[in-house]
Amino acid sequence: MYSDGLQMDATKKPRSPKARGERRTSADLVTAYGSAGVGARLRRLSERIDREARAVYKHAGMDFEQRWVGVLILLMERGAVTVGELAEALGITQPSVSQTLRSLQDAKFVSARTDPRDPRRRIQRLTEAGLQLVEKARPVWEALMEAARDLDREGIDIVTPLAQIERELDKKSLYDRALGHLRSASATRNHR
Repeated sequence: MYSDGLQMDATKKPRSPKARGERRTSADLVTAYGSAGVGARLRRLSERIDREARAVYKHAGMDFEQRWVGVLILLMERGAVTVGELAEALGITQPSVSQTLRSLQDAKFVSARTDPRDPRRRIQRLTEAGLQLVEKARPVWEALMEAARDLDREGIDIVTPLAQIERELDKKSLYDRALGHLRSASATRNHR
């Protein structure tokens, strides 16, 4: 049973809003899947936040990508770091960090050099233009943080449930959970 009252088994899709006699919008498809659609809802919310944040940067006269924030802050705080250190600190994959770094390097905000102690590693640093970008971005970051605090003051605590989901997935991954359900469904079909 999903949070919106829909039931779904391995062979059936949830009834669409149209099938229930309701008006259907493009967002209803994602909403109709309840918890099963959480990935799509998170992507939708992430895209909306990025789009709206991009508009704030544009208003401030900046051509800025929201995905740069974590990398820029870490480079500002630590001075020089490797891709692996950035990935670990941000809790994301090295390919994702590398992609973000490439866009920052293309924009001339970050430079890389070979680590003299280990030629396989590349040390990332902010360029002078990158340092100027961080200084210009700080007021925007503060405004965006205050906007997030506005949501908190309205009683919307998104951080706690996301942290809880992450802890539960650390205990047992989505992969393991889904495979367990696939095995169970397969066993049920085989016993018929």
